[in-house]
Amino acid sequence: MTSVLPHPSASRERVATRRHYLMCRPEYFAVTYAINPWMRPETPVDRDRALRQWDVLRRTHLELGHRVDLLEPVPGLPDMVYTANGATVVDGVVLGARFRHPERAAEAAVHRAWFRSAGFACVVEPEFVNEGEGDLLAVGEVVLAGTGFRTDPRAHAEAARVLGRPMITLELVDPRYYHLDTALTILDDDTIAWLPEAFALASQAVLRERFPDAVLVDPADAAVFGLNAVSDGRHVVLPAQATRLAGALAERGFTPVPVDLSELLKGGGGPKCCTLEVRS
Repeated sequence: MTSVLPHPSASRERVATRRHYLMCRPEYFAVTYAINPWMRPETPVDRDRALRQWDVLRRTHLELGHRVDLLEPVPGLPDMVYTANGATVVDGVVLGARFRHPERAAEAAVHRAWFRSAGFACVVEPEFVNEGEGDLLAVGEVVLAGTGFRTDPRAHAEAARVLGRPMITLELVDPRYYHLDTALTILDDDTIAWLPEAFALASQAVLRERFPDAVLVDPADAAVFGLNAVSDGRHVVLPAQATRLAGALAERGFTPVPVDLSELLKGGGGPKCCTLEVRS
């Protein structure tokens, strides 16, 4: 009988840190247009179910000890539930979003207004298209910066100036994974999970060199938005359908926390899309 040795990092103690999140109730959630491959206006959306699923996610963050503030939903903006796209916050500096598609453009000003009203002194309206934490993911002292479908590559230099962090540009090539946070998850300052096939070959090489101990994700788990997850360094909140990824995380010493956001996946989002981290 062949025994399977545990992964060398399995015995590493994973430490959770308390986070501050911004979320928005899917009060007006709908799929009335298609701006990504997941959106099918002809498929009915159960808004009550979406609200219940979203509330489970909110309560999960609270039960894990995190702070959750709420952005007031606005009629006519059905994608506001995906707050992660509305800004990037590092060391209390807020780089606002500029959306590529006009259907979401008005969300950017709502996010900026919330941060100003919450007392953030530096809230910047960007010149170039960037879709917040959808494509700008802070890890350690750098930011992984996605491009290819939404965020303008010129926004990376702008983000470096505003946030004071080096940017590592990564090119996405699969339209199903149109934002970086659909193809890659930050697990802690040293560890990521990712789907190599979603990236250009040069970007794959960059990630393999920088994160040699990364968790490689099965395409089937990526297809249920398994990588659109939220980690506090120990607990990883991820779609319940990503069972293989949950097992791989547990083998590495993380604690997977499955939630069902299948209704919100109809708009092209998962736990991370619904969770903007406020790093103050």
